[in-house]
Amino acid sequence: MTRRIDARIENQYGDLPPQERRVADFLLEHLGDLAVFSAAEISRQTGVSKATVSRLFRKLGFDDFKEVRDHAMALRASGQPTAAPLLTGDSEATTGIQRHIQHEQANLARLAETLSGGRLNEVVELVAGAESVLIIGLRNSYPPAAHLHHQLIQLRSRVRLAPQPGQSIGEELAGLGLHEAVVVFGFRRRPRGFTELVQRTAASPAVLVLIGDATARRYAQHAQIWIECPLDADGAFDSYAAPMSLVSLLANGVLNAALPAGRRRISHVADTYDDLKELDL
Repeated sequence: MTRRIDARIENQYGDLPPQERRVADFLLEHLGDLAVFSAAEISRQTGVSKATVSRLFRKLGFDDFKEVRDHAMALRASGQPTAAPLLTGDSEATTGIQRHIQHEQANLARLAETLSGGRLNEVVELVAGAESVLIIGLRNSYPPAAHLHHQLIQLRSRVRLAPQPGQSIGEELAGLGLHEAVVVFGFRRRPRGFTELVQRTAASPAVLVLIGDATARRYAQHAQIWIECPLDADGAFDSYAAPMSLVSLLANGVLNAALPAGRRRISHVADTYDDLKELDL
């Protein structure tokens, strides 16, 4: 694997002359938005010559700034956190919030376009009609998987979440049957073994629904239904607003697909909350 630029800088930082350190500091502070700069702009922002900027790039193992920029963009696209733009002052902070909201709106619009062809209804019908539902989420995918599990167990029985603490996945996949639905969340920075997990699930009699970002497209061929959920964000970390919105849409759809039974289940769960005094309303 190619070493990250920040690791390369840290490895050589102590040996860099002062002017090259200024450029290195600038790169570290702007890893998340290098795409908006040019080598000339970096020279102007840091007050050093373009020759000094180019010399640092070569020391770090890059031919030119385009290679540096492509490297930083590839890091972000893979889901690795990169330094977000520094926000100083109320006006810049407000601008940062606006950019964040614009990204969220764009993500939701792309999700809506994906779902507009009836794909959401297909997933709803599968989940509502399955005898049992298994939801799988690893690493970054665990929170939306856990949220979907929490919503569905209020609407229907026989819904499982994997992996549980201290549990591996094999036990859950070993006995998958014909009338089961498996919903797998596969967002970027997936752990090793994800390919085998998807292939093993696809080879079972169960129906596989796969939800992930663009990096999971290569697994779509194994699923009966594939839903792409964008995670793009203005800052260093991915945004999971679109996946969480999808969970809400899916849970509401399952409820409406079997409304009388769903209402009875919700009422029974609420009564149990009261009996156990679990909620502080």
